[in-house]
Amino acid sequence: MIVDGKQLRPIWLEADGRTVKVIDQRRLPHELVILDLTTVDQVIEAIVEMVVRGAPLIGVTGAYGVLIALHTAENEAAFMEACRRIAAARPTAVNLAWAVARVSAAVQAGPSPGERQAAARREAAAIDAEEVERCRRIGEHGARLIAAISQAKNGTPVNILTHCNAGWLACVEWGTATAPIYVAHEQGIDLHVWVDETRPLNQGARLTAWELGKAGIRHTVVTDNAGGHLMQHGRVDLLIVGTDRTTRTGDVANKIGTYLKALAAWDNHIPFYVALPSSTFDWERRDGLREIPIEERSADEVRFVQGLGPNQTLRVLVPPAASPAANPAFDVTPARLVTGFITERGVCSASEEGILGLFPEKK
Repeated sequence: MIVDGKQLRPIWLEADGRTVKVIDQRRLPHELVILDLTTVDQVIEAIVEMVVRGAPLIGVTGAYGVLIALHTAENEAAFMEACRRIAAARPTAVNLAWAVARVSAAVQAGPSPGERQAAARREAAAIDAEEVERCRRIGEHGARLIAAISQAKNGTPVNILTHCNAGWLACVEWGTATAPIYVAHEQGIDLHVWVDETRPLNQGARLTAWELGKAGIRHTVVTDNAGGHLMQHGRVDLLIVGTDRTTRTGDVANKIGTYLKALAAWDNHIPFYVALPSSTFDWERRDGLREIPIEERSADEVRFVQGLGPNQTLRVLVPPAASPAANPAFDVTPARLVTGFITERGVCSASEEGILGLFPEKK
């Protein structure tokens, strides 16, 4: 995407084929810092500590991590162990294990060290490019939904609510939930975005707001608990969120708090769409509540908040120091609460039948 007149992505491979550059998303929006990843441990740390986050971007990072593992592992056993560690770095986003398995399989088909490295680089780059194209198509399909609402409102602004960050920072380019917003904006559709702050790490307030601001899209940051109020008073026309893993039956795992937004949307008869590339479907799982692993992250992410002080970024303790905290990172929204999925192949109902209608090869 274009940021301050320059083309910028959250990840790219340097010409040496051994160094992966990433935006340190922990430092946004007040600092733009680029980090080098040259070892498997650095790749894993970047994924675990949310230097990179968002299901598609985690997958792309894992894909390039396999390439780094191939350059640094002493033998085949060490390489396979490195791939296992990368794939296990975060449990909920299905893209990670999928991408690692795909690149490692391409590597194992290579007969010589040079060909294995070339295969890894080609496959990782292909995953990167494919995710960008999927997100672009998601934007085109989703923009039609926004255009239809705009037409029904006689061109008055379409108010969209989103949760967490499912923008280009999470997906290399375009994003998932934001892709329809970006495409609609380019088409001249008048729109406004309500941006949930998304506690505990404020990915909405920090990242989505930063993205939309750089793109010149009107937006307003609201507390996580304001969404229901806005819906009750007719100030939301459409909800679009992303997902880290979605079952073949349509259950959706996304950032904690998504389920509550879906409930409020259902109660107020407001369309609730989930935007995702096919790489985020978990075709092996059917029951999201029972089968999707939910990551429990550090309690300190709840206890502390980060913000800009007078001269530097500060980390501040909010609750009493002795109070314990819990931090489930995701929740599961049942398919019955989802109006539909926006995918690279089109829009479908949140059901196994609807999903397989777009992806018949998965039957």
